[in-house]
Amino acid sequence: MADTKRTRRDDSSTQQWTEEEVAAMQQRSKELKAAKSGKVDGETEVQAKIAEMPPDDQAMATRVHAIVLEAAPEMTTRLWYGMPAYYKDGKLICFFQPASKFKARYSTFGFEANANLDDGTMWATSWAITKLTPADEEQIKKLVKQAVS
Repeated sequence: MADTKRTRRDDSSTQQWTEEEVAAMQQRSKELKAAKSGKVDGETEVQAKIAEMPPDDQAMATRVHAIVLEAAPEMTTRLWYGMPAYYKDGKLICFFQPASKFKARYSTFGFEANANLDDGTMWATSWAITKLTPADEEQIKKLVKQAVS
């Protein structure tokens, strides 16, 4: 009888999840369980997550949070994979990913498929942010307003 025992091959071409990716997936699982229980205060969770961020990310996240809610006060906030996220009518519209989340050199402000950003056959859905200038803040406001229109 042939040996049917499988062995794990160490293949560097096999993609592995990073610790940060695994943590994000675990966070998302917790978020979904909390949502099912009905014990979610999205704004409190988002504020707590922002407070945990390193100072540079925290400052940027705080400002982005204020900009988004100023541009679209009808949006609600919740965590999404452990990141501040913004919803309209229960549908994810946009999110802020701090640079520290995946050890990146920039933070990301991104939109999901429910955002009304369509412009022809190709358009941007996320932006790298290293610093927020007044012009950047105005651009975010404009994009958020368009996304929820």
